[in-house]
Amino acid sequence: MHTVVVLALEDAIAFDLATPMEVFGRVRLPDGRPGYRVVAAGERPVTSAGPIRIATDAGLEALERADLVVVPGRNDPLRATSPAVLEALRLASERGSRIASICVGAFTLAEAGLLDGRRATTHWLVAEQLARRHPNVKVDPDVLYADAGQVLTSAGAAAGLDLCLHIVQRDYGVAVAADAARLAVTPLQRTGGQAQYILRNRPTYQTATLERVLAWIEENAHRSLSLADIAAAAGVSVRTLTRRFAAETGQSPIQWLGGVRIRHAQELLETTDHTVERIAAQTGFPSPSNFRAQFAQTVGVAPGAYRRTFRR
Repeated sequence: MHTVVVLALEDAIAFDLATPMEVFGRVRLPDGRPGYRVVAAGERPVTSAGPIRIATDAGLEALERADLVVVPGRNDPLRATSPAVLEALRLASERGSRIASICVGAFTLAEAGLLDGRRATTHWLVAEQLARRHPNVKVDPDVLYADAGQVLTSAGAAAGLDLCLHIVQRDYGVAVAADAARLAVTPLQRTGGQAQYILRNRPTYQTATLERVLAWIEENAHRSLSLADIAAAAGVSVRTLTRRFAAETGQSPIQWLGGVRIRHAQELLETTDHTVERIAAQTGFPSPSNFRAQFAQTVGVAPGAYRRTFRR
């Protein structure tokens, strides 16, 4: 039996805490035995999780006996983690325990140095923030979870289910994991990744100096636009425009334009019955085949599959 320790940090997200307890706690092997022993551990006997209080089973010493340590996210992912927790995570990793995070729990693993040089993910809203704050982490915002061997990370909220089921499948095989998925009333493997949930290329406070040209792109993305067209609309040279986009968005102007077109296409797929061909023309793609290829590459699923999932 594997021992799973769920680390109940102060200000933990209750959903993230409950997910591993429910998934691993209900796993049964073919002979009826439980597959996991689940322990909730924290620095204090009682931990806050938003508006509720949770009593824990053990202190940080429980990590010494863990086969798997699960770190839920916290409502404030930038909140500093206590040195005792970080040291307990490092020691658990050194002893060979697997370490997994749910949602923004990746920030805690990164703070402990456990993600350095590794591929990891987190909620798409804060993926760029994780990458900036911890440049040694190979952040992939498009996936539901990232398995780097001993260290695993998941995207936001429900992606914690995907990660837990993946771990069950690693430990006990497809049949046991499929039973766990049935109990959770969720697919064992979801189509596509986190990429299909991302709202792309919306202006933010970080793009304030580009506000006018970004608004112009929003209104004209359906047209056939060149880099020179965008620079003319901004009233600057192509070189200046490219430099500002790189500094404030991390993208080129043409990449930003492509992201806006994809977002507009997602909105039409969600809210209309227009054909793929019509949506391609409405959103500025040169052909339906180009649209299908670009959409699948960016979002991770075909336009039709996206529509079936997100149609309002």
